[in-house]
Amino acid sequence: MLFVTHDRRFLDNVTTRIIELDRGNLVSFPGNFSAYLRVKELMLQDEAVLNAKFDKVLAQEEVWIRQGIKARGVRNEGRVRRLEKLRNERSARRERVGKVEMNLEAGDRSGKLVAELSHINKTFGDKPIIKDFSCRIQRGDKIGLLGPNGSGKSTLLKIILGELAPDSGQVNLGTKLAVAYFDQLRTQLDEEATLADTISQGSDFIEIGSVRKHIISYLGDFLFAPERARSPVKSLSGGERNRLLLARLFSRPANVLVLDEPTNDLDIETMELLEDLLAEYDGTLFLVSHDRAFLDNVVTQVIAFEGEGKLMEYVGGYEDWVRVKKHQATQQVPAGNTAPAKMVPQTKAQTKSVSKLNFKEARELEQIPQKIAALETEQEELAATLGAGNLYRDNPTHAKQLQERTTAIENELLQLMTRWEELEGR
Repeated sequence: MLFVTHDRRFLDNVTTRIIELDRGNLVSFPGNFSAYLRVKELMLQDEAVLNAKFDKVLAQEEVWIRQGIKARGVRNEGRVRRLEKLRNERSARRERVGKVEMNLEAGDRSGKLVAELSHINKTFGDKPIIKDFSCRIQRGDKIGLLGPNGSGKSTLLKIILGELAPDSGQVNLGTKLAVAYFDQLRTQLDEEATLADTISQGSDFIEIGSVRKHIISYLGDFLFAPERARSPVKSLSGGERNRLLLARLFSRPANVLVLDEPTNDLDIETMELLEDLLAEYDGTLFLVSHDRAFLDNVVTQVIAFEGEGKLMEYVGGYEDWVRVKKHQATQQVPAGNTAPAKMVPQTKAQTKSVSKLNFKEARELEQIPQKIAALETEQEELAATLGAGNLYRDNPTHAKQLQERTTAIENELLQLMTRWEELEGR
C-alpha cells in the first residue's frame, strides 16, 4: 500500500516505511513517522556540520585566489581547478525548502468571560444538534471541538460567537471581543482579487505587534514569491489558499481565534510551526480539526459531540478524551446485572477516612504521572520497533512478544488512569 498524507498519527499507526522527497532526492526510512523523525534530525545535524566545514574551506580558497600572482603559477593550477570544483559544488547544493514564518498578535485583552451558554438547544428539522448544553468559556481557554462531519461543530461555534441564535437557552457574550475566523470552506477569499489585495488593509505595509512589514515581504513569510503577489486567488492550489488565509488571519489583531479545519493541505512542518504559535497565543482559541496530533498539541479542553445532540466537556486533548471513554466503557454495568446495589450508610468516621489520603496514598498519587509518562515512552518505542516491516519476517517470535507487551501497557495505563481518578476524587 502506498499513500500520501500529512496526518502524523495516521503515519505512526500504519506505515512500515517512509519515502521522503527532499530537495529533489528520494530517501527511504524504515519504520513509522516517529522513527523517521529521529533519523531525519540526526541527518540534518550531520548535513549542517558538513556544509559548515565545506563553506569554511571554500572561503579560505576564495581568499587565497584573490591574493594575486601566486595563483597563476604552474604548481598552483591544481589548486585553482579545485577551487572551481568547490564553486560548482556550492552552486549545485540544494538548500532546505523555506519554512513559513508566522507571528500572531492577540491585540487588546478581552474580558475574563468570553461566553456563557445556559441550557442551549438547537434543532434542524427533526435532527437535534445541541440538546440542553451549558458551559462557561473564559479568556485564555483553548477548546477543541470533536465530532463527525455534520454533527454541528460549526453550528456551536456560530452560537458561541453570537452569529446564530439557539432555539432555546441563553448566550451571554463577554466584552472587548475581537474575533478572527478561519473558515474551512475558504468563503472569505475573493477569487478575482490578487494576493496583495487579499492581505492589504489599504496600505502597502501592515503592522503585526510592533513590527511593520511590506506586503511583499509578509507574503514571503508564507512562502509566496514576490512575482506571485499580483496573481489572482483563483490560481492558487489548496495548500496555497490555506497559507494565504492564515496570512490574512494573522495580519489582524484578535483576542478570540476560531480555526475551522486549519490544517487541510498544510505540510507537516507548517503544521508544527502553527502548533507552536497557538500554544503561545494569549487569547482564546476555538479549534475544529480531525488531526488528532494537532489537537493534542494545542488544546487544553475539548467539547465532544456524542450523538443525539449530547455534548460533553473533557479536560485535555484528543487522547485524554479517548482514555476517558475507554475507562467509562469498562465501568459500565453488564446488561444482565440490573439489580441496584445496596447502599450502606457511612459513619462520620468512615466519611472522614475516605476524604483524606494517608502518606502512602499521597506518595502514590504523586508518582502516577511519572509512571504514565514512562509507559507512554515505552509504548512509542515499541511502535517504532514494530513499524519495521522485516521484524515479522526475521523474528516473528520477538514481534509477538512486543505485541503482547504493547497490550499489557494499554492495560497498565488504564489501571493507572483509574487509580489516578480515584485518588484525585478523594
